[in-house]
Amino acid sequence: MALRTLGAAGRAVAQLASGLNTAVLALLLLLWLAVTAVTSVVGVGLLTAPASLRALHALAGRERARLARRGPEVVAPQPPPTRLRPALVDATIHRELRWLVRHATLGLLLGLLGVLLPITAVRDTAFPLYWTFMPENTTATSLGIGNAHTWPDALAVALLGVGWIAIILGLTPGMARLQSGPGRRLLAAGPDVDLSLRVAELTATRAAALDAHATELRRIERSLHDGAQNRLVSVAVLLGAARRMVARDPAGADELLERAQSAAEMALAELRTVARGILPPVLADRGLAGALSGLAADCAVPCRIDVDVPERCAASVEATAYFVVAEALTNIAKHSGAGHATVTARGSGGRLVLSVEDDGRGGADAEGGSGLTGIRRRIAAHDGDLTLTSPPGGPTVLTVDLPCGR
Repeated sequence: MALRTLGAAGRAVAQLASGLNTAVLALLLLLWLAVTAVTSVVGVGLLTAPASLRALHALAGRERARLARRGPEVVAPQPPPTRLRPALVDATIHRELRWLVRHATLGLLLGLLGVLLPITAVRDTAFPLYWTFMPENTTATSLGIGNAHTWPDALAVALLGVGWIAIILGLTPGMARLQSGPGRRLLAAGPDVDLSLRVAELTATRAAALDAHATELRRIERSLHDGAQNRLVSVAVLLGAARRMVARDPAGADELLERAQSAAEMALAELRTVARGILPPVLADRGLAGALSGLAADCAVPCRIDVDVPERCAASVEATAYFVVAEALTNIAKHSGAGHATVTARGSGGRLVLSVEDDGRGGADAEGGSGLTGIRRRIAAHDGDLTLTSPPGGPTVLTVDLPCGR
């Protein structure tokens, strides 16, 4: 029971601290919207209104992703308009504005308390360990009142720290629910929104994930059967022949052993290739930026890499991004006739956006080709989006939007 209470309090403090990040952004955005509203009287704010509305929707999306990581998914409504006149009467915008005000005030206060309470609890509880080293007449408690001159005074401060711990254990779970409540109520799709399309989309996504998994298993089985397994059979045959020849023809047996060693080395190389195809170890060793740099270095077409992903994504998402870029660069080298390619990766707001561009002949079919079909299946498994722009004459731009999955 005690461990369960302690774990719940720890999760609540972590949730309050993560909510503090979006609450600070909400406060800054609220100030920006206020300035925009005031300056709209003279016309200046009308120019920045669309950008501020886009920022509001992006922050709301970031809060939905944060809440989904720590509880049930918050189903997003349809994207609201960013033009001023439709936005003034849009219900989603009104709900997001109400959430913004509450999160920038109450959510910010709760987040600060969630961060400060553990700090004050540690300071006061550990006070007897360091109070003798403090200058004379220095405030003893984290409340800014009282001085400690004797050991009983120091122990009294420690008891205050125990009180802070009790408050953390008892109140922080409720504080976390109070902080996340407005987001779960106001940022979710309203009862008037038809969720049948979302259900159909998730059903299709699940089917695509299962199909992609089955395809991947077939690819691994085919690679093992046609490659490493045949090599190992050859090794077994050569070793058996060498064993029978070792007594009557040592030179011939030695030649067979060399051939068996060569076949074993080739089998080992193919097994390593299959293992890298399942989950490239370079992702764990060097991260997404290093892995993409390796792909660019191995590409037959000169390729430039531009990666700005401050935080690591889930391993499955990074693997999908790696294979998408690998397949895209393979297609560029085989079919585009391009002289240069560029791979861009950006991570923000819980999303990973990849862009692969080449200056080739263009005309790529967004629906055709086994390579693009495989890319679509991998992306659909993560509920991501793919956009391909490839007019005749180029350039071709492949854009992928994936949730970071953390």
